[in-house]
Amino acid sequence: MADDHNHSKLQADDHIKRQVYKDERPAETFDRYHKRARVRPPDWVYEVVRVLTVLAALVFYRVRGFGAENVPNGAVIIAPNHASFMDHFFIGGFVRRHIQFMGKSQMFGRGPMSWIYSHGGVYPVRRGHRDEESMLTSQAILDRGGALGIYIEGGRSRTGTVATVAKPGIGRLALESGAPVVPVAIFGSVNVRHWVHLHFPKVVVRFGRPLRYEPIENPAPEQQQRVADEILARIHKLYDELEQAGPHGAVRAARDSVLAKR
Repeated sequence: MADDHNHSKLQADDHIKRQVYKDERPAETFDRYHKRARVRPPDWVYEVVRVLTVLAALVFYRVRGFGAENVPNGAVIIAPNHASFMDHFFIGGFVRRHIQFMGKSQMFGRGPMSWIYSHGGVYPVRRGHRDEESMLTSQAILDRGGALGIYIEGGRSRTGTVATVAKPGIGRLALESGAPVVPVAIFGSVNVRHWVHLHFPKVVVRFGRPLRYEPIENPAPEQQQRVADEILARIHKLYDELEQAGPHGAVRAARDSVLAKR
């Protein structure tokens, strides 16, 4: 019986690993979302959602944030690790600026949530395709001095750990725009899904110091990947400090780290 259970689990794990995400809808499906994100910042919807989600994050997940003062004014790329659907709310709760996140295209469709996402500043990246439109939208947001949120792993971690390979797109944007990149480590959010069992983990958000790169027009793929890997390495460093301290010591470790760097 145990062998059957283990076999089923292995099959399930293999199925998860072999999943391929691809949005078969034509690129034109998402034109209106890109158009809005390029010319208009998030509106009142952002603030309403932020108030509601931050309240839930504070009450249930006892979220704490450290180093948010590292997020500068003007164009900036905020680069966190990603393990939970709540991550953008955990970050947004400590940054007064309106952060526009790149989100998977499957979030956008005919339902009311598409309206909420769009008015809240989220814009789509077409999964399974080389989506130049999402890059153009990202650049437009930075050109008008906006705050851009991009998960360096390209999607939620399926292993519960920070990825070892970064997606090169963030390196391309950092080099083409010259905008500073703020690495962010979110610790504890991988267990947010356990809310269904009435288990609410403590979450700690640690903002690192900005990384700055000299602008390069049309950076080569290896240059893009090098910068993306550097950003990921900084996230790993921040995350490892929290992980080594453990769930009960992460708050103190983050606070001490921030104070030590002042």
